[in-house]
Amino acid sequence: MSDNTLQECEIRRDLAAAYRLIALDDMDDGIDTHISARLTGERFLLNAYGLRFSEVRADSLVTVDADGKVLDDPTGLGINPAGFTIHSTLHAARPDVNCVLHTHTVAGVALSCLEEGLLPLNQWSLEFYDRLAYHDFEGIALALDERQRLADDLGKHSAMILRQHGLLTCGASVGDAFLRMRNLERSCQAQLAAQATGQPLRLVSPTMAEHVAKQYEAWATSHAGSDRAWQAERRRLDDAGDSC
Repeated sequence: MSDNTLQECEIRRDLAAAYRLIALDDMDDGIDTHISARLTGERFLLNAYGLRFSEVRADSLVTVDADGKVLDDPTGLGINPAGFTIHSTLHAARPDVNCVLHTHTVAGVALSCLEEGLLPLNQWSLEFYDRLAYHDFEGIALALDERQRLADDLGKHSAMILRQHGLLTCGASVGDAFLRMRNLERSCQAQLAAQATGQPLRLVSPTMAEHVAKQYEAWATSHAGSDRAWQAERRRLDDAGDSC
């Protein structure tokens, strides 16, 4: 195999693993929501629209171009148009982003309905302190004119709460986007659990919150730590038979 072929195969396997891990962690939503990965030549991988996340394998992923034209579809199921709307926009706006991950979890949707959004309550949530975007609800993401607003709202951030809709994270790799989503999901769950007690909430000070956010950034850019964490997640799966 050429170097490019080997690289694409590894991206496919990472992306398929992310789908199955999202299902394993109960963050999937039937056949809806999406995780996309960038390939060379402005091509992108998405899930086939009809497979549950637990069924996604490296050789079942659909390849599309920047305009959403299907280039290769092993299953013949096509893609979800709403997935293309969100993902194509953010990949085009952010050349540094190689993976976009979107979920509709109960905790994520519930948090997205709170006017105050995500609060600096705990260590998980501090990763997103002053680094979290919000996008107002515009219905199911089918309208192409929503794309620019999605990109504008995300800006330079790597995580976004879609109001009345769900959560979204980006990353330089599939592993980065997955690990960021897991922390965002846990942040939502922890906040809702704390609020459910009815007791006064103790917020982290802005100074400490910024300090911890920078610690997260340093860890993420070290590569060694994040890659080890991602490989540890991969080992939770049985990858036997997941070939390109």
